[in-house]
This record gives sequence, structure tokens and C-alpha cells, in this order.
Amino acid sequence: MKNEHFLDASEVAELLSMSKPYAYKLIQSLNKELKAKGYITIRGRISKEFLLKHFYGLEKKK
Repeated sequence: MKNEHFLDASEVAELLSMSKPYAYKLIQSLNKELKAKGYITIRGRISKEFLLKHFYGLEKKK
């Protein structure tokens, strides 16, 4: 079963056209931001909704 709520580094790299190592660094940075806000994070994964809100033009349309 595919989890549609969280993205891993491969999916982030593909979505944002970046290298996988850079995607890992991005996920780490965003998870650090979430932790500071009191959220529980999953190492190596990022909330799809949170990621899309941080990149102009990628927020899902209603």
C-alpha cells in the first residue's frame, strides 16, 4: 500500500528535479522546522502537504 501523505527522498527528488542527496538534506531541514513547532517527524520522510506549501506553485489546487 502506497502512502500518499508522506514522501521519501526519491519522490522529493523527482518532484523537484533535484538530486537524491539534496532531497535528503531538504527533508532533514524541513523536519527540523516541524520538530521546532512541536510536531513528530519521520526520518527520511516529509509530509507532502507541508512540502508543497513551502514551494511556490506546488500547493495543490482546490
